[in-house]
Amino acid sequence: MAQDRTSEPSERPDPELVAELGVIPQLEVYFRRIRTDMPDDVAAVFAEHGLTARHGGVLGQLAVVRSVGVGELAERMAVSMPTASELAGDLRRAGLVVAEEDPDNRRRTLLSLATGYRPSVEALVAARAAPLRRAMERLPERDRAGFAAGLRAWAEELRDR
Repeated sequence: MAQDRTSEPSERPDPELVAELGVIPQLEVYFRRIRTDMPDDVAAVFAEHGLTARHGGVLGQLAVVRSVGVGELAERMAVSMPTASELAGDLRRAGLVVAEEDPDNRRRTLLSLATGYRPSVEALVAARAAPLRRAMERLPERDRAGFAAGLRAWAEELRDR
């Protein structure tokens, strides 16, 4: 049975759980290495403008949706509206993101990747997702569905923190 997030950790963790979660430090290292996989054009903009991993998270969101409002971006990234707005503003000033008025709601601004950087950002997202895609392809369909469900549940837990 899963422990409630508010409960105190037991003094002696379940060895089976520790074995299952032992891959998390490896994943952390993989995600921290994103700069080494970043295309040169995007890396140069990040360096020049002092952009961070959080800015990269915005680019990742914009690589999988054509455009998004700031409110939806904040929700997708589990950050406040002011934080999402600040990140988007930094990326707009750096030239990686463009903002346009929503044709259906003039009070809403839609964000999208700048056309010149879309291929590089999409290539980065695809390259970073490739190991996960290959791992999932090796799994039987039933296990793949369970693994995907587990990832979604984990993401929800992270978002609800």
